Amino acid sequence: MLRLLGDQRVRFLAVGATNTAVGYLVFSLFTVWVFADVYLGYLISLALSYVVGITLAFVLYRRFVFVVHGQVLRDFARFVSVYLVAIGINAAALPLLVEVLLVPPLLAQLIILLITTLLSFFGHKKFSFRRSGE
Repeated sequence: MLRLLGDQRVRFLAVGATNTAVGYLVFSLFTVWVFADVYLGYLISLALSYVVGITLAFVLYRRFVFVVHGQVLRDFARFVSVYLVAIGINAAALPLLVEVLLVPPLLAQLIILLITTLLSFFGHKKFSFRRSGE
């Protein structure tokens, strides 16, 4: 078990799964209960879930996955830039799936999360938390 926890990819998946679950829960709650009757309300839910997700993920990835110190503001700026790519993909794909392909918003978001999770691992590893000499 300790050997598995020593693997950065396993830690990324564990933290990512936690963060994804929290973000998806926030997205779902806002979509179903707060913005259910609002046209394109799922996009507002998406934005709010990203605010929560970015904040939680930054702390967890920095502390438990990439284990870096110092350069907090630089790391956060880079981290947010990786997430901006992910939210851009998400914001384009979500209406396409929901409005054009008629996929329910909660299922559409789940599908997109699978893709953006893979992209974010490489973005955070190679850019957000990269230190010179790596």
